[in-house]
Amino acid sequence: MSRREEYEARTEGLLGPVAEANGVSVYDVEYVKEGSDYYLRAYIDKPGGVNIQDCENVSRALSDLLDREDFIPDAYILEVSSPGLGRTLKKDKHLQAALGEEVEIKLFKPLDKCKEFAGILESFDSEALSIREGERVRTFRRQDIALVRLALKL
Repeated sequence: MSRREEYEARTEGLLGPVAEANGVSVYDVEYVKEGSDYYLRAYIDKPGGVNIQDCENVSRALSDLLDREDFIPDAYILEVSSPGLGRTLKKDKHLQAALGEEVEIKLFKPLDKCKEFAGILESFDSEALSIREGERVRTFRRQDIALVRLALKL
């Protein structure tokens, strides 16, 4: 387990009870470096979406726990927010919840001279993901996929 994965897993462990106590669920946790700054991002969700008060309540409680546990030696910025409407689908639980929904896929390398595809998420497993584009079902190897997210419906 990498340092990043360890920080994310430990943070998610602390976040679970905090989220439950505040009537929200944990969507994801990520620890990333952007420029010279590290960010610890906690994404929370609930039916109907989260509001600023939900984010503030969870942020305060999580910050206190992180200060107490003090397992991340780097200086970092804590952010607590909603995963958003065009949320990234990184985990199998995210893909499962999005079956039958329209998704956008971005590939690392072009396929048929294209790196971006959109369609209805039909199925997935540990090796591949399939979408329906009209009458056509297209399957992508998961290792070729850079990003999967819900399509924004405007």
